[in-house]
Amino acid sequence: MSKKGKVLVAMSGGIDSSVTAMLLHEQGYEVVGITMKTWDYAGSGTTKKETGCCSLDSINDARQMSVHFGFPHYILDIRSEFGDVIIDNFVDEYIAGRTPNPCVLCNTHIKWEALLKRADMLDCEFIATGHYANIRNENNRYLISKGKDLNKDQSYVLWGLKQSSIARTMLPLGDFTKPEIRRMADEAGFSELAKKPESYEICFVPDNDYRSFLKHRVPGLEQKVDGGNFVMKNGKVVGKHRGYPFYTIGQRKGLEIALGDPVFVTEIIPETNTVVLGSKDDLEEQRMLVRDANLIKYGNLPEDFTATTKIRYKDAGTPATINSEGSLLEFVFHQKVSGIAPGQSAVFYEGNDVVGGGFIARKNYPQTN
Repeated sequence: MSKKGKVLVAMSGGIDSSVTAMLLHEQGYEVVGITMKTWDYAGSGTTKKETGCCSLDSINDARQMSVHFGFPHYILDIRSEFGDVIIDNFVDEYIAGRTPNPCVLCNTHIKWEALLKRADMLDCEFIATGHYANIRNENNRYLISKGKDLNKDQSYVLWGLKQSSIARTMLPLGDFTKPEIRRMADEAGFSELAKKPESYEICFVPDNDYRSFLKHRVPGLEQKVDGGNFVMKNGKVVGKHRGYPFYTIGQRKGLEIALGDPVFVTEIIPETNTVVLGSKDDLEEQRMLVRDANLIKYGNLPEDFTATTKIRYKDAGTPATINSEGSLLEFVFHQKVSGIAPGQSAVFYEGNDVVGGGFIARKNYPQTN
């Protein structure tokens, strides 16, 4: 038994999780590797060759790393839990006219729960992942902050973690950049791993075609929703669309409608199978409501709390004043932001620290007196 402790490392077979395991092993931790099988490509209806975190090649890559360093490796089949929670929610959100955020939900309700449960079974004190973010303890709270590599920072997708989960989590890559990680792998003799390409796909939508995935998962969906109206914000009908679940807020390409000037999807109304179009300026909003908020840095937010708020992963963030609105949080941005999409995550920061996050519930609502 290592004096530093025993840590269960989530290993996808990619460079980030592999170097995570390598670093912890070199630092003297007793490492146990685990690869989670979350999805079968056959369930997505795609004919694309199976690649990514759930493929046999990736599982073998993770196992080879563990064999090289001499630590045990397990494969965990969580396809049932993943399908019940992540896939069902993904479909339900699009059917509700929202844009889901499956990676956040998966981290919060599947991966961390599964890892901690198996960590207890294997007598591991800690779990570790290859996320680019940092964790520290301050004022009796465990905090998540941005990683050194701001181009790779993944603190945005970790807002849903509870204090008890963060307390047992290690993120060894937070103080490194992606080029540094590639160099480490190469210098350690894993040149093929160092060259391994990035994967930006949703793991269960391997061809990035979520529309085909929805059609495969919901038989008859295309026929049920085809032929709804494209309308302008004044209510004028300007055309027919293929079904509201197949559009997202801010979409411009693929609308198959010519109105002279560029138009964007500004609102989706599932009750009437309506897709509202507008100009780029019509996408700009200054208010939103956020549901299911989870606070990390503080136990409670003071009134009129101001934080830099991101409404999507690659968003730079905009200052907003935050107040409670019943069970929701009200955000008033200090300047207009573009493309607020219900269903996406709103994550708010104080400096580099994640204060908390939640799911966008509604935008552009009337101000109460």
